[in-house]
Amino acid sequence: MAINWQQEAEKLEPQLLSDLTTLLKINSERDTEHKTAEYPLGPGPAKALDAFLAIAERDGFKTLNVDHVAGRIELGSGPETLGLFGHVDVVPAGPGWKTDPFDPVIRDGKIYGRGTSDDKGPSIAAYYALKLVRDLGLPINKKIHFILGTDEESDWVGMHRYLESEPAPDFGFSPDAEFPIINGEKGIASFKIVQKPVAAAEAQLTLNEFSAGIRPNMVPQEAKATITGDLPESFATQVSDWADQQGVKLTLTLGNPTTIEIVGKGAHAQEPKDGKNAATYLASLLADLPFDPAGKAYLTMIAKYLHLDSRGHHLGINYTDKLMGELTASPDIFTFTQDGEQSVLVNVRYPQGTDADKIRDQIESAVGADQFDVSLSGHAQEPHYVPGDDPLVKTLLQTFTDHTGIAGHEQVIGGGTYGRIIKRGVAFGAQMPGQENVMHQANEYMPIKDIITAVAIYADAISRLVK
Repeated sequence: MAINWQQEAEKLEPQLLSDLTTLLKINSERDTEHKTAEYPLGPGPAKALDAFLAIAERDGFKTLNVDHVAGRIELGSGPETLGLFGHVDVVPAGPGWKTDPFDPVIRDGKIYGRGTSDDKGPSIAAYYALKLVRDLGLPINKKIHFILGTDEESDWVGMHRYLESEPAPDFGFSPDAEFPIINGEKGIASFKIVQKPVAAAEAQLTLNEFSAGIRPNMVPQEAKATITGDLPESFATQVSDWADQQGVKLTLTLGNPTTIEIVGKGAHAQEPKDGKNAATYLASLLADLPFDPAGKAYLTMIAKYLHLDSRGHHLGINYTDKLMGELTASPDIFTFTQDGEQSVLVNVRYPQGTDADKIRDQIESAVGADQFDVSLSGHAQEPHYVPGDDPLVKTLLQTFTDHTGIAGHEQVIGGGTYGRIIKRGVAFGAQMPGQENVMHQANEYMPIKDIITAVAIYADAISRLVK
């Protein structure tokens, strides 16, 4: 029978938005400060997972909760398993919101709130697509496992725990990126650059503290430096003019100590050019001033090697692959105190043809092994690619084209999704071509019409993949 998928999806809008609002009201950022044995990622992610599974149970689906860090919604039976991979955790809200990030608002056809586009909105769209396929009574000749993680924005604790005890699907997609498809993802690794002890000496200025960044996959929107000593008399006028020229907001509070704060623009670390890194701007402003040796070395390193260089040329790590594109480097966490840690965490998205060990060596060679230690922070995720002639890729692209009239094509991104967790895994939507990418930014939103269109596309795609 011919199904008008868009029409069927539109019927679901009121209940979908109600369920999405329930999920968005939960602050599900990782909160290990309040972790317990039962909730190792903190209470928020577990609460969001429980809420999502409760929605599925209300609708008659069988569910599984794996140690409060991952969940599964089940449908169908058969020799193969189609996996859908979503996540209910979010990055911290951060500054700059015009509304409460955890009290969603609908305005001008868009729903605003943290997680609307990454990934609660797309995940609820995929869930309603699954429900639609079931409710229409369409043939299902494969198992479908909709797997929900709670730590996608950090270390993937939930998904790794799930795969320790549950079988991996044979193929599948994650609704956690953009259409028409993401069948390639760059490798991801974070490198910690730690300054070695520097001999003290008298100086006109002392850098007491320098801090910025809240997550290793977010371009820092705010940065702050605390300084003691005598600044040049003209400094206040000079920095005001400088801030206007650079397009950043600067707040100078003179005193003993003096504080300087900069507000730039946050962005997802997969494309640092989308943001304005407040920390590197602040370091570039201060680097030429007569600071103490440790402060001077730290600021100089940032200004020389990290400022306005998203492709890693100054670090000597720039690399381009014909298929996967350019390497990107995003310095995201900055920590400096006189008597404590003095470090920068740089998040690198790298194509096939290079690797984390090589990049680490290149960074250390650039900044100087005599001054800085460079180490891999956590684990690296290797580049991932599913060929364009794979039936999964071909089916998803054709489905997208049939619904939008837009020719489908392969894409590689610097972001990391659960699609890479299995060999035949991709990311598929839900951001539409040409739509502004506001993931990880203040005032995150998703057009409601795009959510509903995603339901239609996902339902049709699921039906084609399991018939």
